[in-house]
Amino acid sequence: MPKEHLHTTQTETICYHCGDVCKEIIHYDDKEFCCNGCKNVYAILQENNLSEYYNIDDLAGVSVKNEIKAEKYAYLNLADVKSKLIDFSDGKIAKVSFYLPQIHCSSCIWLLENLHKIAKGVLQSRVDFLKKQITITYEEAATNLQNLVILLAQIGYEPHITLNDTENKDQERQRISKEQKKVIAKIGVAGFSFGNIMLNSFPEYFGFDSQSEGTFRHIFQYLNMVLVIPPFFYGGWDYIDSAYKNLKKGILNIDFPLALGLIVLLLRSFYEIFSQTGAGYIDTLAGLIFFLQIGRWFQQKTYDTLRYDRDFKSYFPVAVGRISETDQTETQVPINQLVVGDRIIIRNQELIPADTMLLKGEANIDYSFVTGEALPIEKVLGEIIYAGGRQVGSTIELEVVKPVSQSYLTELWNKDNFQKEQEPILRLQDVLSKYFTYVLLFVAFGAMAYWLISKETQNAINAFTAVLIIACPCALSLSSPFALGTAMRILGKWKFYLKNTGVVEQLAQIQSIVFDKTGTITENDSSKVSFIGEELSEDEKMKIAALVRNSTHPLSQHIYQYLSTTIEENNNEQILTDFQEYTGKGLKAQIHKQCIQIGSAKWLGVNMEIKDFSTKVFVKINEKIKGYFSFHNQYRQGLENLTQELWNAGYDLHLLSGDNEGEAEALKKYFLETEKLHFNQSPQNKLDFIGNLQRNKERIMMLGDGLNDAGALQKADVGIAVTENVAYFTPASDAILDAKSLAHIGAFLSFSKKSVQVIKWTFMLSLVYNIVGLYFAVQGTLSPLIAAILMPLSSISVVTFSTLMVGRFEKIILKSNPYQKLNQ
Repeated sequence: MPKEHLHTTQTETICYHCGDVCKEIIHYDDKEFCCNGCKNVYAILQENNLSEYYNIDDLAGVSVKNEIKAEKYAYLNLADVKSKLIDFSDGKIAKVSFYLPQIHCSSCIWLLENLHKIAKGVLQSRVDFLKKQITITYEEAATNLQNLVILLAQIGYEPHITLNDTENKDQERQRISKEQKKVIAKIGVAGFSFGNIMLNSFPEYFGFDSQSEGTFRHIFQYLNMVLVIPPFFYGGWDYIDSAYKNLKKGILNIDFPLALGLIVLLLRSFYEIFSQTGAGYIDTLAGLIFFLQIGRWFQQKTYDTLRYDRDFKSYFPVAVGRISETDQTETQVPINQLVVGDRIIIRNQELIPADTMLLKGEANIDYSFVTGEALPIEKVLGEIIYAGGRQVGSTIELEVVKPVSQSYLTELWNKDNFQKEQEPILRLQDVLSKYFTYVLLFVAFGAMAYWLISKETQNAINAFTAVLIIACPCALSLSSPFALGTAMRILGKWKFYLKNTGVVEQLAQIQSIVFDKTGTITENDSSKVSFIGEELSEDEKMKIAALVRNSTHPLSQHIYQYLSTTIEENNNEQILTDFQEYTGKGLKAQIHKQCIQIGSAKWLGVNMEIKDFSTKVFVKINEKIKGYFSFHNQYRQGLENLTQELWNAGYDLHLLSGDNEGEAEALKKYFLETEKLHFNQSPQNKLDFIGNLQRNKERIMMLGDGLNDAGALQKADVGIAVTENVAYFTPASDAILDAKSLAHIGAFLSFSKKSVQVIKWTFMLSLVYNIVGLYFAVQGTLSPLIAAILMPLSSISVVTFSTLMVGRFEKIILKSNPYQKLNQ
């Protein structure tokens, strides 16, 4: 057996590359690194004269803990996979785009855009920081996809490539590109028209046209008529079409008075210009359409950056290693080509793509993605392993028992009750606009009737059209998208990404908050370990640490990390002999003539009665039980402050967990009402629980992270996917929350309420403008000059007011949880 050396220090050493605390120190080039991966990245950069990377941002590197194996990426040489991933190829030059969730700072951009200095064949690389995407142009004769991905992984930027990318990449790219181009084109058309119309109208505004006796005025008026037609039918027609469709369904929303105002503005303007009775309102019409299009673009920006409506294919690998029955060689095949009876290889941290049976190896399956169970489950030979589990430890060999399309995971995802119900959202803007529309029509027809009774037909027409023009709800229609769009931008700045602006209003109405446990309020890769029993000597700790270090089992690794922080500096050499690992039982070895065993109570013959349900690993030294290591979840920093804050704010808090009651005692300090802690909850149980709360007319927000939460997340009024990386699991959620920002949830809710208040305030401001305008309009004496000044002024002031006021309320988040500050 190899000799094991354990060396720890009490002072923390920071890795030169990634900034993590070094549990083991690796010295290289007079610098300290936490692992060989970080050291290798540093060496690559040094060899290629790219050490400037470390001068741009301190500790900017990305940790590379796992060994990079070429065979893991062999599937990238498959013709089917290459054709779906590559954006462009002419046989010589190719272009490909990868999603790199690790991108976080300017150093990342600098390094990734200098790939041509590291890799032969790379001609150019460009980074889109907002989308965390890199586009690489390369020579196909000099390199290939596999080499590019291996290089990116070696320097800490392993691309996130999934089955969904190969199946839907073209459609997704085309959809986003088409929508973005369409909105930008409408803004361009409206902006061009608005700018030129205002320029043409300036002489008339200030009376500079008196010398020409109106000749140029008429020319410019006709020119303005021509300029306003493209934005009206290309951008403004969307609102007219929406109003018509909603009216057919009996719905009177904000688009109806807006569409009525757009039509009347156009008709009244054309009438005045052709009849030479006025200048019309062409400038007002063009400005309104321009601002409306900007508001629409503002809302779309976040949605195009993140994808919310993913399915299980977004998390599955593209291909898997299949074992040939004839010569036992391994070849990579796309997972949609797997058939029953195929033998596949799954390595450490790889996802199992189909329901399988274990044939060879030690399987420790992490099902947290599917069931919510926090700790890996050991499987024995011949046992069924379901799709969606992740292997933790050594390589295993499996036999496919169901194809991917018929696996348990696929069936669970495709359940009808796991789909989001598309109920219409009754927004504040729609509620206000409904009453606004009734009042507007009443005033318009009332003014017209008054003047008709007085036999003033011209005044009747003027009053009717002037009311519809001056009281057009442009300020109201603009205040909502700009206020909520600003709120979305600010929340996104704090790593809380909303699907659309309607979610801000839904957040403001929340009454009850339901938390998932595993991965949501707990940290995924850490456990709180404690030893209960006789006090261990330093020598015994060293021996146990040397034993568990030989095992890849997650519990062994947690014990090793725990002991590494408690052992004093010691250079004693620990020599293991007769090391054995018993699957599902424990470890055994001889160390300095002492027999050290750790494992389950049953394997070690422990009969003591212990009341709590926590996971335990017992220790036996020379046939004497010394005690046990107890494992508890590590809860996210700031959780206690968060739940207390939400409780004080009047929210009803619940916890749903797929785990057993082992953490019930620990959770009492976070959730004051213990009867609202629910354990052993299946995906269907969680879904039903949300439904029961909603039947009591409660507005529910659900926070979860795995497929076991998907039904509940979609059923809730607001479903929030909490993730360590926003690239990963987002089950058709309403929002994506970076796990580091969980402590700010209370502040986000308060901020959302304030943002909705801003809409009410802007409505009042809009009402003041309308009352002033209506005073002139009902008399039939509204001049074009007043309208030309009042209408744009009201729109611009409302947009400015709503944007600035929402921006001011960011201080609510800035003053929130002291444990979490903004990470720019």
